[in-house]
Amino acid sequence: MIFGLFRRRSRDAEHRVYCEIVAQARQPVFYTDFLVPDTIDGRFDLIIVHAVLFFRRLRGEGKDVAEFSQAVFDLFFEDMDASLREMGVSDTRVPKKVKVMGEAFYGRADAYIPAIDEGDAEALSEALGRNIFTDAPEPLAQMRLAHYMLQTAKDLDAQTADVLRKGDISWPDPERFKEMPF
Repeated sequence: MIFGLFRRRSRDAEHRVYCEIVAQARQPVFYTDFLVPDTIDGRFDLIIVHAVLFFRRLRGEGKDVAEFSQAVFDLFFEDMDASLREMGVSDTRVPKKVKVMGEAFYGRADAYIPAIDEGDAEALSEALGRNIFTDAPEPLAQMRLAHYMLQTAKDLDAQTADVLRKGDISWPDPERFKEMPF
């Protein structure tokens, strides 16, 4: 009985959800047709896009869901920490870089969520331009990504929190948006 107090809870579901978020963000179409820079920063930004969409959907779903979301968020930053170390960032610099990444996450969430909630593709496109397409604005690609994000928010809203927590996430196919003229 007492050993149950020291048993670690399995994080399989959280890990499965995190892997789903990363897999969706790594779809090649984002880097080829949506023109997201295929760089460490570009990939990080697309993971943030999908994580923000996922966490936005689960907000307000109660304590258990909030704890689950926090566990997925923690995995995200544990992975970022491990990735920085693999890239050779020194142990003393990793916490500072992770802090900057955390600030980037919250800044982007603050820019994206209101536009998503309002269904405002133009505002979302502008926020994407400031955060992802910083070196070379790509208005058409930004607008396509904005519309993809708005559709993703709708698709996630239609899925129950229980289904999402199992990692059975139904993402829209980004291929549908690559040829859209706006």
